[in-house]
Amino acid sequence: MIHFILGGAKSGKSRYAEAQLMQYAQPWLYLATGRAWDDEMRQKITEHQERRGDGWITYEEPLKIAEYIEKHHPSPILIDCLMLWLTNLMMDKCDINMEIDRLVMTLQAYTGEMVIVSNEVGQGIVPADPMSRAFRNYAGILHQKIAQIADRFTFIVAGYPIVMKSEE
Repeated sequence: MIHFILGGAKSGKSRYAEAQLMQYAQPWLYLATGRAWDDEMRQKITEHQERRGDGWITYEEPLKIAEYIEKHHPSPILIDCLMLWLTNLMMDKCDINMEIDRLVMTLQAYTGEMVIVSNEVGQGIVPADPMSRAFRNYAGILHQKIAQIADRFTFIVAGYPIVMKSEE
């Protein structure tokens, strides 16, 4: 089962995603894609780590999340977050379309419980620079593909979940 959770910055999506995954048996695997580029990001990572209690096993993997998923038995996994992963792919000049397709194929083959978090970035103004526009475009493509294969899709607004898709 894939549950895709999308929302704006500080919308409560990570906290909601953690609660969703905790409905399944431990251990819960937390696949962190963020890199601690600065003090603000280091603080955010620390806050997320402190919020999660016992039962969580955290893996940090900024690029090769499909490979990580392929290597692990079907324990419940939370991926947080796809936008940080996309940022890492762009910064490392990876083949983004290939990585997105690989992730989608890997998710479709996964037999465990999967909760995936991402930031919605396409509801604002058109970015002024080419790199930001490319990021927004890749994000839109990625989100559409993940939403299409997800069994459940929830949009978070101000801490409240809006179910967009449910196959239950």
